[in-house]
Amino acid sequence: MNQYFATVAKGLEPLLVEELESLGAHDVEPGFCGAAFKGDRALLYKVNLWARLPFRVLKRLDEFDCEIGDDLFKGVQRTDWSEYITPDHTLAVSASGKTDELNHTHFTSLQVKNAIVHQQTEMFGERSNVDKDNPDLRVNVHLQYDRATISLDSSGDSLHKRGYRPAMGAAPLKESLASALIQMSGWQPDQAFFDPLCGSGTLPLEAGLRSLQVAPGLFRERFGFESWLDYDDALWEQMLKEAEDCQEEDLRAFVGGCDRDPNVLIQANSNATKCGIEHLVKFSQSELADVEAPTDSGILMCNPPYGERLGKDTDLGAFYKLLGDVLKQRFKGWTAYVLSGNKALSSNIGLKSASRAPVYNGSILCQLMKYELY
Repeated sequence: MNQYFATVAKGLEPLLVEELESLGAHDVEPGFCGAAFKGDRALLYKVNLWARLPFRVLKRLDEFDCEIGDDLFKGVQRTDWSEYITPDHTLAVSASGKTDELNHTHFTSLQVKNAIVHQQTEMFGERSNVDKDNPDLRVNVHLQYDRATISLDSSGDSLHKRGYRPAMGAAPLKESLASALIQMSGWQPDQAFFDPLCGSGTLPLEAGLRSLQVAPGLFRERFGFESWLDYDDALWEQMLKEAEDCQEEDLRAFVGGCDRDPNVLIQANSNATKCGIEHLVKFSQSELADVEAPTDSGILMCNPPYGERLGKDTDLGAFYKLLGDVLKQRFKGWTAYVLSGNKALSSNIGLKSASRAPVYNGSILCQLMKYELY
């Protein structure tokens, strides 16, 4: 079995472990901002196609002691790169982490690239060109504790970029984070799901796709592994067909959202159309003060502005108070989840939270607050 590592947003490692195990991964071990696991080529394809939480899935090639640039150059050359790339294929290298001597990612990635193309030149008399945007092979090097790990990036673009969301609001949640929040809530497809501040629709769309068993990778044009030398096209086509065949035709409960801004609702509906579920997920225009519960019970989830990227010039305290009032008065029988990166603002909701879970929205440490509404 091959060794892999899936990267994820900080704090979501336990959820990622659950997801990887549910997809059939072996020996799953949480790490910093990710999880290591083992499996065959089919599992690598399956995780890229079906996993909703990770950013990238890396295939580990080698690990070695590395303190200085010469260690890195020699270590990279231990791998026979002709098994993974020919001079006709393009190359890119990304780097993360550092040692005392190797503390600049640009130099680190340059050293890895030089080691690979030097080996190619000696073997073939020619070398791969660099393509930073759409390479045939993306190599990843990670430095930690004077050790270097060399991996191949099987995903290409970050997996959070599903491919269904060309239209976005001003401060959208990443699709992967939206899916993680839904997983944290324990929402089930037979429960209603509603976002009263839906923006471009990411939370309802991720809920809808989960309910319909739509693989998140189906909307992407390309994965990194599709240009690998060992790419198995027949296996991949079979997996795509199986994913399409297992989709549900209808939702089991209401899924939708509303927003005051008609322009972002145009974006939400455009994204729903891109998903092929525009006839199932319901979006409507409404001021927060006028929002009504679409059913007697369900899960409400929202990501109100908290003054970091949106809302700096508005009275957010009053907005949060209004949100609390709407929850109390109109959503009895529901469970609400509010993501906020501002503790002072969230206190204006005026409800006692049943729980608070730390969540990073990019670099912003937020809390996902749960409210049982009676």
